[in-house]
This record gives sequence, structure tokens and C-alpha cells, in this order.
Amino acid sequence: MKRLKNLAAIGLASALTLTTAAALAGCANKNNEPDKEEVEITQPEQPMPEQPEQPEIPEVVPPIQPEQPEPEIPVEPEPEEPIPTVNTASYIMLTADSVNIRSGAGTGYAVKGAAEKSTMYALGGTSGSWYQTSYKNATAYLSTKYCEVVEMEASENELIEAVIAEGTKLLGTPYVYGAARYHNGNGALASNFSINAFDCSSLMQYIFYKGAGVNLQVTSRTQSLQGETVSKANLQRGDLMFFTNASRYNYSGIERIGHVALYLGDNWILHTASDYAKIEQISSTRWSYFIKAQRMI
Repeated sequence: MKRLKNLAAIGLASALTLTTAAALAGCANKNNEPDKEEVEITQPEQPMPEQPEQPEIPEVVPPIQPEQPEPEIPVEPEPEEPIPTVNTASYIMLTADSVNIRSGAGTGYAVKGAAEKSTMYALGGTSGSWYQTSYKNATAYLSTKYCEVVEMEASENELIEAVIAEGTKLLGTPYVYGAARYHNGNGALASNFSINAFDCSSLMQYIFYKGAGVNLQVTSRTQSLQGETVSKANLQRGDLMFFTNASRYNYSGIERIGHVALYLGDNWILHTASDYAKIEQISSTRWSYFIKAQRMI
């Protein structure tokens, strides 16, 4: 046992000696070599790897939104001016002469008189083939075969239309020179008045009093001094027209006046002269006798 321990110690010493010798030999060899220049080793530049091209990303353009139309502001329609209504008066004009005026709508009714061509009567209605009208202050009828309807612009003044209506009731009433007046010129009624006879001034006095309560004087000459004077160019429906006549043509002043008529418009007058009350056109001869016009309403 003791011998084995000694062998181990000898082996360990030998190993240490060899190790030390080797180390010294290495140091001596290193110190005996000449110094070498230090060489800088430059590493070659490594090329940068090419970056793969990035695909172009298309620019995203937002879709164009269609313009929203501005909301239409409703336009208030301008109020239309009302079309003025024109009142009309309707008449029947005879297209033939000596047409029977009957008491009823048929040939079996009594004949009350005869209507002359181109005169007019107020249209009151229609019954079959007959026109209703007024004649001598009573209802009468004319055959549609011998008449045509005429429309005329009516006055806006109801009093004027009332005066005319009173006159149309009396169409056909006989003319009598100097016929009794309805009143004395101031509204006092006459006791001897008869609705069956008129001259020109008594007819005007009667219809103005009955239709509008207007008091006219007793003759055409004194009536011509009443109301407002209007020119021939400004004649209106309801005006009174004053004329001379053959017997008074050469007189002076109001003495020249010998006739009065009610103007209806469109050259028509309602009057009575020498035969009976009628509606007719103003003839050229009568126009030559015209003197003045007066507006009573």
C-alpha cells in the first residue's frame, strides 16, 4: 500500500515537469520570431441586397358622389287676377216683318200684336220653340223661327238695369202725343195717368220713377236740364239722349229739343215716337238730329 502511494507521487511529479518544460519552450519560440507588420484586413463591402421593387399601390380615389340636387323650394304660384265677369242683357231681334206676338207658346194662342223686322224685345226665357218676352205690360211669346238672340253688355249699376227693365215691359204700348204724366215732376202722382199710352217724355218719366225713384220733369226740354251732361263719345247704357225733329230743327236753345230716348248701348235706343214703344237702332237721320245727352243715374 505504501509502495502504491509512492508510485503515484512520482508520476504526478513527472507530469508537472513535462508541462512546465513545454510552456517554457513555447515562450522562447515566441520571443525568438521577428515582429511581423500588422496587416489590416479589410473586409470587402458586401453589396446590399437589392430590395425587391414594391408593387405600386394604386391610389385609391374615393368614388365621386353625385351632387345631390338642392331641394326645390316650392314656388308659390302668383295669384291669378280674377277674370272680371261681364253681365249681359239678352234680347230677341226679329229677322222677319209682321211676326205674330202671341199670348202663349204656340200657334193656338191669341195674337196680341205684330213685331216688325230689326226691332228687339227682352228675352225672358224659352218654351219649346218659343221665346218668352213682354209686350204691352204683359207676358207674350215670339216664334224662334223668326228671331235671333242678341247679347248686350249690361250696366254694373242695378238701378240702370231696373229702369231699362221697366221700359221693356211696355214695348208695343201705343204712342199718344201729350199722354198723361205719371207725376207732376216732383213725385206727386197724377190721377189721370194711364199705362196704355205714352209719348217720349212721359215714358222716360215713368220708367225712371218706377225703376230708380228718380223724378224727371214733364217734357223732354225740361228733362234735358237735369242730370250730368255727357258727350256723344262717352255715352253709356242708361243715359238719356235728346234730339231735335223736323218741326223744331230751326229753333234755338232748348226749344230745339223735341224728342228723348233711353240709350242701351251698341247704337240701340228704347223710346216711343209716332207709333209705339220699341227698341231699335239709331238711324243716320236721327243721329243728324242729336243735340245732347244727360246722365240721370
